[in-house]
Amino acid sequence: MPETEQVTTPQPAALKLYWVGGAKGGVGKSIVAMALLDYLITLGMSPLLVETDTANPDVFKSYGELVETVQLDLDTRDGWIALLTLCEQATRPVVINTGSRNSAAVARFADLFQLGLDDLAAELVALWVINEQRDSLELLRQFRSALPSVRVHVLRNQHCAPSFPLYDQSNLRQEIETNSGLSLTFPDLAGRVTRELYDRRLTLMAAEREMPFGNRIELKRWRQAAKQVFSQVVVAASAGGPAK
Repeated sequence: MPETEQVTTPQPAALKLYWVGGAKGGVGKSIVAMALLDYLITLGMSPLLVETDTANPDVFKSYGELVETVQLDLDTRDGWIALLTLCEQATRPVVINTGSRNSAAVARFADLFQLGLDDLAAELVALWVINEQRDSLELLRQFRSALPSVRVHVLRNQHCAPSFPLYDQSNLRQEIETNSGLSLTFPDLAGRVTRELYDRRLTLMAAEREMPFGNRIELKRWRQAAKQVFSQVVVAASAGGPAK
């Protein structure tokens, strides 16, 4: 009998969920989320923004008219259920911007969230923004304890400090990197530029067209540096392991 050709049905790519966290105010979660959206858009993607910072929804205010955005309250079980339903329906990368006090809610609803991620076969990649203080590390440990299977990339935000000895010399860094996470340095952006971004509620692309020339050049430099950071995160997510 003639051989029959085996037809392989392509499997859909795993849904990518990017969780921008830090669990405290002032570490730069919003600017990281804005830069990540900017990077995904320049790749030709159309990300979905889930804004969960109910107190200071700065990312929604800047990007709500450019990308599809949903606002959710993750302090409640209903918010987590809505998030899972949203992820089940998503066909593009999802960027979840989180609020400052979300550690307790993550601990309360982690089992529900992990069960949903498993059923969806979705990959959640956490971008955890830290400053140089010890509580940044403690909050990171709490997050990893609640969701131990989630890959975490740590972003040392240079807007907060030029160096991060507590993290760099910690066992936590070794644990992160042993579990396919990356320790990355996120570039500083001049305060005068960030203030104008937030005051005028501009996207990064619009700001690079509309700001005064010096501010535009500083922003251009920073966008290029931020894209170098995110290129490593996206490669790591696609390959299932840390970027080399």
